[in-house]
Amino acid sequence: MELDPLILSRIQFAFVVSFHAIFPVFTIGLASYIAVLEALAFKTGNPAWVKLSAFWTKVFAVVFGMGVVSGIVMSFQFGTNWSNFAQATANFLGPMLSYEVVTAFFLEAAFLGVLLFGRDKVPAGVHLFAAIMVATGTFISSFWILSANSWMHTPAGTEFRDGVFFVTSWSEAIFNPSFPYRFTHMVLASFLTGSFVVAGVSAWYLLRKREVDANRRALSMSLWLILIIAPTQAVVGDFHGLNTMEHQPMKVAAMEGNWETSRNVPLLLFAIPDQENQTNRFEVGIPSLASFILTHEWDGEVPGLNEVAVEEQPPVAIVFWSFRVMVGLGLLMIVFAVAGLVLRAGGRYWQTPWFLQGLRVMSLTPFVAVLAGWFVTEIGRAPWLVQGLMTHSQAVTPSLTGGMALFSLIGYIVVYALVFTAGVYYLMRVLYVGMEDTDVDGENESDRPKRPFSATHVPFEIDDDTTYKPLNQGGH
Repeated sequence: MELDPLILSRIQFAFVVSFHAIFPVFTIGLASYIAVLEALAFKTGNPAWVKLSAFWTKVFAVVFGMGVVSGIVMSFQFGTNWSNFAQATANFLGPMLSYEVVTAFFLEAAFLGVLLFGRDKVPAGVHLFAAIMVATGTFISSFWILSANSWMHTPAGTEFRDGVFFVTSWSEAIFNPSFPYRFTHMVLASFLTGSFVVAGVSAWYLLRKREVDANRRALSMSLWLILIIAPTQAVVGDFHGLNTMEHQPMKVAAMEGNWETSRNVPLLLFAIPDQENQTNRFEVGIPSLASFILTHEWDGEVPGLNEVAVEEQPPVAIVFWSFRVMVGLGLLMIVFAVAGLVLRAGGRYWQTPWFLQGLRVMSLTPFVAVLAGWFVTEIGRAPWLVQGLMTHSQAVTPSLTGGMALFSLIGYIVVYALVFTAGVYYLMRVLYVGMEDTDVDGENESDRPKRPFSATHVPFEIDDDTTYKPLNQGGH
């Protein structure tokens, strides 16, 4: 069987981006949470806030490291697999990626060390400032990346001449039509991800009666934020959908599984899209609801996939079901937000086992929802890499063979598997030890090695039998 370099390159990019995306979507929200904890500790001096900040900073160190490693190698494939795209878009995407490095990376590099290792070595106000700067850096980074990616969906401020994009207006290119909606949508997703992870981990500790006061505070903060952000995300998603229907109607048609342009389109709860025959099988839907959601009119017109040739349609089944996974998990998040509000009465939110167990499971759902949303966004744009101007087949490296693409794909899988295994090992170690090892007085800081991941350090000693045990578990 002949290997298709285009298909393999798309699979590789999907794998690499999906692997990388789960880290920044968590660290953006977590960095802001740590900054809030540092502010509370600075204002009140309460050791609970200090413990929480120190603990979640360790988690941040591991996840941030995994994100940096996976992100650096991700850009290599622009030259290896997508050289035509890299050359065509260099006038815009080159400066955009450079702006991210000069602003976000430099800012994070300057203050991350202070945040990880500066507690009790610098004044408390300086440590708080470092936390705020790291959080700010994550937002700046997402700003440039999402602006660049949004431009690929709604290109503006550029001219396409002789196979090359030339910038005619930087403001229009950076603040392209879909960017405000996509940036807001992703920032809220990051806050939801951070909130549910913190809530899930806190629930796990509360079920085991570990650091009850600190984890009760963390859970309470997370549930309040989820109560605000989850419904807000639904509203922002609605505006994002309206913007997408204006600029990328075929993506919306695939999301809704709508083949014929028509009015009173039902919202399909279940269907099996049959792209070969341009129809759906086993449809179950709510009459006219899709028209109302997309146009805010019950008889509004919704575009159909048959408006373009079959080869210009995105893979409908993947987009259709990914969209339903994302929306379904979003609704489930709202359910848990409301349940947390109801259980506030009598302080039951941190003492109800079924709710705490549910939060443990829900801590993984934001990652699934983000990936599902990313699939909708990127696959729904197919066959275009730059909407309406450059297709995937035009963007791929001309000299790339199927064997070369397969080799690089296997290489990425192996490298990322090693990164993920090492990261999960350190992360599980931090979570298992918990806050019992957190040193809020800085008495033992001089014993901590200064090396990568030393922010996750758990002190060990060696007994006469050379048996290694963590000190917080009775090691001697």
